[in-house]
Amino acid sequence: MLINLTRRTLMKGAAASGLVAAVGSRALAADEPLGIALVVPSPVGDVGWGRALADGLEPVKAAYGDKVKVTIIENIQEGPDADRIMNKAVADGNKFLIAGSFGYQNGALQVARRNPDVTVLHASGFQVAPNFSPFAAQYSQGTYLMGMAAAALSKTGKLGSVSAFAIPELITSINAFTLGAQAVKPDVEVSVVWVNSWFDPAKEQEAAKALLAQKCDVIFSNAQDTPSVISACEEAGVPAFNLNSSMKKYAPKTYLGCVATDWSPFFKASVDAHLAGSFKGANAFLGVGDKVVEVVDWNPGIPADMMAKIKEVEAKIANGSFSPFTGPIAKADGSEGVPAGKTMTQAEIVAMDWHVKGVTTPLPK
Repeated sequence: MLINLTRRTLMKGAAASGLVAAVGSRALAADEPLGIALVVPSPVGDVGWGRALADGLEPVKAAYGDKVKVTIIENIQEGPDADRIMNKAVADGNKFLIAGSFGYQNGALQVARRNPDVTVLHASGFQVAPNFSPFAAQYSQGTYLMGMAAAALSKTGKLGSVSAFAIPELITSINAFTLGAQAVKPDVEVSVVWVNSWFDPAKEQEAAKALLAQKCDVIFSNAQDTPSVISACEEAGVPAFNLNSSMKKYAPKTYLGCVATDWSPFFKASVDAHLAGSFKGANAFLGVGDKVVEVVDWNPGIPADMMAKIKEVEAKIANGSFSPFTGPIAKADGSEGVPAGKTMTQAEIVAMDWHVKGVTTPLPK
């Protein structure tokens, strides 16, 4: 069973019940389905982050049928609204909560602490509790490969990225994109426009056009939930790629590809563990080797010799013999970021708050 709810519907329900915090979980009868609530910051359209999360639950529904009830609560702003809505979802009997945005972390963690019988998965965060697991994709593994392709196609040596928020997950994606490009052309530079939104089509298009005006001739749409950047680049005849789900239909001629995510292995394993009573909170940082991250819809215009090199690197990433973050790596200010021969640890990558040399736009303060 699938139910889609919007912010307006949920806020009416929360107001009517007077909920400002969780009021305790309703006991779940043995024959009742497991309630799974997915909360996302943007509308769930046909592409993007919300779509990828929703699609990740399809195999769970297929496996369990009417033994699960999935509710998707979309377009929920980070902050007090999200906290109230997550609390209400649990008070309504949902025992499995997926908090689908970095900014939901504090509220979702409080839900987990107050409801030890509820399993909570939180996107892009770093806090861990017995019934609370953060999960993130190692997009950097895919964006490194995209950087190689972008450098092969670039004529100006200038690449661009329209990026949502300056959080480590997106910073590492830009850094790996830059490093992949520099592995092909060492002098490549990358400019970034931070739009500070997960969903703002007009602002995203403006940002893309600003980068195009700077002669950036390959654009990375970094965590946009709309095809605005991809469409603007198609109109300009410039290659572009994005994260999470394919937007090829919005750019049939110039689409470079997609660093896609398939959350179903992680969601299915987590639901299995919840139902078995064996769930244990842990930091899930998932990539190519986990079959969560995969680059799809490669542009046929990428030279064959470059695609062969990309596939070689992809195989090494998958088997763990190569990391985009192996030194020497210099920071944007010229200081040492990673010494020669050292590979950044998972903990260092998920906390990355600096840009590599070649990214010309300073991080927001």
